[in-house]
Formats: sequence, structure tokens, C-alpha cells
Amino acid sequence: MMKLLVAVMLALGLAACGGRGETVGTVGGAALGGAVGSSVTGGSTIGTLGGAAAGGYIGNKAGESYDQKHPR
Repeated sequence: MMKLLVAVMLALGLAACGGRGETVGTVGGAALGGAVGSSVTGGSTIGTLGGAAAGGYIGNKAGESYDQKHPR
């Protein structure tokens, strides 16, 4: 659980530079990716952080696309 929290906090720091969709996508993706990575690898730190990184990246790109299609 602590590993997932650290991964989400890192994602929040990276997402602070983007728009709302990017932020929500990055944080949501990192949380989901970290949970999946932890589950798949039996709770390994590498699996959790790798899943969080991959999920955060995918979520960021999805949020970026959302922001472009829905400008403020």
C-alpha cells in the first residue's frame, strides 16, 4: 500500500504541469497501474512502480487527448 501511495505522489508531482484531464489521467492511471502491477507480480516493488509508471504514462496521454478535444 505504501508503494502505491509513493507512486501516486510521484505521478501527482509530474501531473502538476498539465491540464485537468492530464492530471486526472496521470493520477488515475498511476493508481490503477500500480494496483495491477502489484497484483500481477505478487506485491513486488518493481512490479508496483513499473505498473504505476506505465499506467501514469498511458493516463497522461489519454488526458492530454481529452484536453485537446474539450478545450476550456
